[in-house]
Amino acid sequence: MKRIMTSAMIGGLVAASLGFAAQAEGTKDSLVINGEDGPVKIITHVKNPPAGSPLPELFSGWVFRSKETRALEADDFDNPGMIFVEQAWETWNTPDGKAGKSCADCHGEPSSMKGLRAVLPRWDDKQGKLMTLEDYINWSRVEHMGAKPWKYGGGQLTSMVALISLQSRGMPVNVKTDGPAKKMWELGKKIYYTRVGQLDMACSNCHEDNYGKYIRADHLSQGQINGFPAYRLKNAKLNSVHARFKGCMKNIRAKPYKVGSDEFRALELYVASRGNGLSVEAPSVRN
Repeated sequence: MKRIMTSAMIGGLVAASLGFAAQAEGTKDSLVINGEDGPVKIITHVKNPPAGSPLPELFSGWVFRSKETRALEADDFDNPGMIFVEQAWETWNTPDGKAGKSCADCHGEPSSMKGLRAVLPRWDDKQGKLMTLEDYINWSRVEHMGAKPWKYGGGQLTSMVALISLQSRGMPVNVKTDGPAKKMWELGKKIYYTRVGQLDMACSNCHEDNYGKYIRADHLSQGQINGFPAYRLKNAKLNSVHARFKGCMKNIRAKPYKVGSDEFRALELYVASRGNGLSVEAPSVRN
């Protein structure tokens, strides 16, 4: 006969494991990435976050990684995520769709996208909805190139997101949450604090209440997304923000929202706003 554990029992075990874990201080190192255009200083710690922040201090996920993993991100030559950036660079210059145009035909060099990643997601009045970087890429493919949209969270789209995000590397995240975006931000906040799944947990239980601690050999971070897309050593590929959300929900035995759904868009906006002031890092390297 199988034993059935209630959410309270499971929650108790999780709490116990966290209780026995020693509070980790994180690294005291600072991140300076040596790229082709020279070193880029990355803000990985904000001592005084914006007013209203639920966190007393902000820490990039880089702070909570091992010394070896941190070193991979500090040098573009060693960063395995840069392989996908190079692939996207080739795609950027390759014509596609009925119009026979490439990204470069309209936008020139990828550097023309500088600053975009730092302010997304954002409300777009013309589109009448909250737009992520993935949304803008696919919209441009359909509208200007006459090409099919890429799969949300798929390899081609995530690689292009990484290339465009790279242009904003080092810039502070500055996501706006007022105006028409406020309703989506509030939805994202609700999702962040709502307990779900068999483990009866919310995002906040790990990334707000217990960051810096170890659980099941994993060093919990604040769940900041300034480094996404992120190359994860666990699955040896670039991972989109929504794919990570989906993975987290599966970890707590909850039914995840669909990648590219309004729920995940709202959650992305809320989580991004929690990291305002941290630098764009993408493509980062994580466990």
